[in-house]
Amino acid sequence: MKYYIIAGEPSGDLHGSNLIREIKKLDPKSTIKCWGGDLMEAAGGEVLKHYRELAFMGFTEVVKNLPTILRNMKTCKEQIRQFQPDAIILIDYPGFNLRIAKWAKQQNLKVIYYISPQVWAWKENRVKTIKANVDRMLVILPFEKEFYKKWNYDVEYVGHPLVEVVDRFIEDNGKREADLAPKTENPVRPWLPEGNPAPSSGGNQIVALLPGSRKQEIMKKLPIMLEVSRHFPECRFVVAQAPGQEDSFYQGLLRQYPNVSAVRNRTYELLLRANAACVTSGTATLETALFGVPEVICYKGSPVSFLIAKRLIKVKYISLVNLIMDKPVVKELIQDELTVDNLRQELNELLGNERRKAQMDSDYRDLKNILGIGGHASANAARAIIGYLMH
Repeated sequence: MKYYIIAGEPSGDLHGSNLIREIKKLDPKSTIKCWGGDLMEAAGGEVLKHYRELAFMGFTEVVKNLPTILRNMKTCKEQIRQFQPDAIILIDYPGFNLRIAKWAKQQNLKVIYYISPQVWAWKENRVKTIKANVDRMLVILPFEKEFYKKWNYDVEYVGHPLVEVVDRFIEDNGKREADLAPKTENPVRPWLPEGNPAPSSGGNQIVALLPGSRKQEIMKKLPIMLEVSRHFPECRFVVAQAPGQEDSFYQGLLRQYPNVSAVRNRTYELLLRANAACVTSGTATLETALFGVPEVICYKGSPVSFLIAKRLIKVKYISLVNLIMDKPVVKELIQDELTVDNLRQELNELLGNERRKAQMDSDYRDLKNILGIGGHASANAARAIIGYLMH
């Protein structure tokens, strides 16, 4: 069969590549053309457009690049028309993909969506577009099935693709030290990033700082996280740098903190060795939990943005861990609650309260069981796609 897959971001490239591998196992003679990246190409897809040419963030950037976006849309439609795939598989990236879905439906092409847009959080009216134009929706969060049910739309829950990504990383890079011995008693020299000066003080415990990817959000949260490091001189604090930010941006912020260093493109390696983590909301909260690292969620925006978000976003929690488990597994310090003192208290708990750590471990195991339902998401999704097309 012929498949045309559209992923417009790095995460889509990652999950798309795993999906392509699984499709090829079940349908070895398949032809796959796609919009994606290097990972999808390595997995056996023919990449017709790289996601680097598609990443326009924010309202002003979208307006500024509107001619390019419209040209991309036209190119995509022409390619699909020529290829005549058995199915178009859309991966997240809703601004572009929902428009393609509407057009494809008019062409009587089969449309499958893998990784739903977060319509449960905001822009709920998009569900109408999805219902009208998407033949099969494969969701990766368990509560999404219930959400769509109230719209009378049947979707299939396949599990979360990050489970296999993290599992594979742990398998390739050795078990977490915590599985072998308590880290506080571990005689091994604490892990430090290569090419960074070793902090002048610091013990065996490592605290990972994941302050987000955009400069504005980093500036709101990272200074608070860094100030907390002064209260834990025996710990090593390591910042996971965002790929899009310069080293110099972080160096200026980190200079005055002797037990803080930074890494680039090594976030998973850091989480593999961390004892605790301060994490901005988003997918990183889930990745941290899947690595089994006790975490505290740190979120702070400008007062105006926060008020707007509060009105638009209709969710009980901001972290995916808590949303999936439907209870406060991890502490969320949001807006005015994100202070040096509150963060210090929470880190004390995560590093020193054994009962709290045991409870979090138990919740994390439950979380992983929910997300790894019936094997890995990519294999489940591939089976669902081919099953639907053969039906």
